[in-house]
Amino acid sequence: MKNITDSFVSVGHWASAGSFEFNTDILATNPINLSVVLGVLIFFGKGVCASCVFQERKQRILSTIRNSEELRRGAIEQLERARVRLRKVEIEADEYRTNGYYEIEREKGNLINATCNSLERLENYKNETLFFEKQRAINQVRQQVLQQALQRALGTLNSCLNIKLHFRTISANIDILGSMEEITD
Repeated sequence: MKNITDSFVSVGHWASAGSFEFNTDILATNPINLSVVLGVLIFFGKGVCASCVFQERKQRILSTIRNSEELRRGAIEQLERARVRLRKVEIEADEYRTNGYYEIEREKGNLINATCNSLERLENYKNETLFFEKQRAINQVRQQVLQQALQRALGTLNSCLNIKLHFRTISANIDILGSMEEITD
């Protein structure tokens, strides 16, 4: 301990004396020399050490930035591919929607045409049915009128005909038939 204090004393002595000299006592000067060397190393060496640490850290940061840039480029490419696929899907969806609307309109038109045709056929069938029913009714009325007329005529003939008139009618008809035979020969 005495050596350390002596070395400090001699340092104080140097300042007052105005001269500089080296203390060759190794044991006394070793802690001072070590502190000076360490101070110089720390002062000048911290830049070197820091630059090594900073250089390594800088390399890691640059590597991370490069990786991030590559990932970003990859993400941008995937985004562009996804946008292209989205556009294609939107175009296909629009086509399906347009085709769907076209198909719906076409089917609607076909259904309307089929319904109109069915209504027209039903109308024609109704008119034909009405015409045939009208003709049938007219024929039934004619037959009834004809039957009634024949019955009245027979009734009138039966009441008016006597045997003489009956023979004369038969003879006249025979003469008419005979004259028709002569004409055809």
